[in-house]
Amino acid sequence: MAERLALIDYGAGNLRSVANALKVAGAENVIVTADPDVVRLADRIVLPGVGAYRACATALRGVVGMIDALEERVLADAVPFLGICVGMQLLASRGVEHGVTEGLDWIAGEVRLIERTDPAIKVPHMGWNDVSPMHHGDGASLIRGGEAYFLHSYHFAADDGADVAAMTDHGGGLVAAVARDNILGVQFHPEKSQAYGLGLLSRFLGWQP
Repeated sequence: MAERLALIDYGAGNLRSVANALKVAGAENVIVTADPDVVRLADRIVLPGVGAYRACATALRGVVGMIDALEERVLADAVPFLGICVGMQLLASRGVEHGVTEGLDWIAGEVRLIERTDPAIKVPHMGWNDVSPMHHGDGASLIRGGEAYFLHSYHFAADDGADVAAMTDHGGGLVAAVARDNILGVQFHPEKSQAYGLGLLSRFLGWQP
């Protein structure tokens, strides 16, 4: 039986594009779901996210039982997890967009506005940029050097550098990926990053942390 991959539907993700990219990368059983009971049976979990941190966090909490199911399966059962863009940012302790909003607090840190230290630097950070691996933890081994597609105005400031899996440069260093144990989060969009993104998704599908 093919592995069951739960792609979390909480009204705040680019679901069709992510689902299609996962299938191209080799996933045979992608289940787009807002059902916590389906999540509890998943072998892998992907949490996408686009838009404002507060809106995404509120929407995820609005799905009754979803966070409990995610914590049971990811934190307790240690199934492989991938957060994409705001789905990665939600791993943080909090975000400060439109006021302080609590995150999942799976990886300690804060999601803050990208500071414009140079007038030539544009916010949002949009387009292709380098991904430079920082191989500290388990999930960091999935990240390879290359170029990926970014679109964000806020960035993940991790409390512990050991949780940073990759960096990018946009008028200064920005976290491109975080990782701990069976958890990987990427700020860029694998589904928009062509061969580079498909390579990452393929490695995630084969990952046995």
